[in-house]
Parts: sequence; C-alpha cells; structure tokens
Amino acid sequence: MNKTILVTGLVLGMLAVILGAFGAHGLKKAVGPEEINTFETGVKYQMYHALFLILLSTITLASEGTKRVVFYLILIGVVLFSFSIYLLATNTLTSFDFRKIGILTPIGGLLLILGWGYLLFSLLVKK
Repeated sequence: MNKTILVTGLVLGMLAVILGAFGAHGLKKAVGPEEINTFETGVKYQMYHALFLILLSTITLASEGTKRVVFYLILIGVVLFSFSIYLLATNTLTSFDFRKIGILTPIGGLLLILGWGYLLFSLLVKK
C-alpha cells in the first residue's frame, strides 16, 4: 500500500505542476484573472495533498488499514475538489455549464478534511 500511496502522491504532484503551468500561461488569454485565481486554488490544494500522500506513505505509526482509508479519502477528495474547481474556472470555454456540478467541490473538501481528521484520530487513540 505504501508504494501505491507514494506513486499516487507523485503523480498528483506532477499533474499539479503541469496544471499550474497551464493555468499561469495557457489560460491567460482564455479566461479572466478571477478564473485564473480560482484555477490556482485547485492546483494549490492538489499539491498540498500530493505532498500529504507522499508523507503518508512514510508514516510508520499509522496502520495499513488507516493508511488505506486516508488514501481513499484524500484521493477522492482531490478529484472532487480540485478537478471540479478546474472545470468551474474554465466554465466559459465549454458549452456545458459546470456550475451544475458545483456541489462536488464542497463534498471533495469535506473528504479532504475527513482524511486529515481520520489520520489524526487514529494516531491519537493508538496505544
């Protein structure tokens, strides 16, 4: 499981760098400054959680079961949170109105919070 967590963290980190560069350079002519700022928020949270997963893969105090739960909470949270933000920030570039799926952003954020909280709780109650 540690290798899966590490590789996922590395892939998410790499994608965050690619998407950050795209947002900074590729979107400048296509969307306004507010949308670029929104896009960058998604990139930041994706990178934070990529680093979190890399760290999680090295933690020896957490059980494999705890790591598995945290991994899935964070992974699904990043996909729902960051990727819905990317779609919302580029909403004007497509014919589909991504505001219809805007509820995914707070659900993703809640999963991210739960991932952090579950790890904290598991470590606090561990003897």
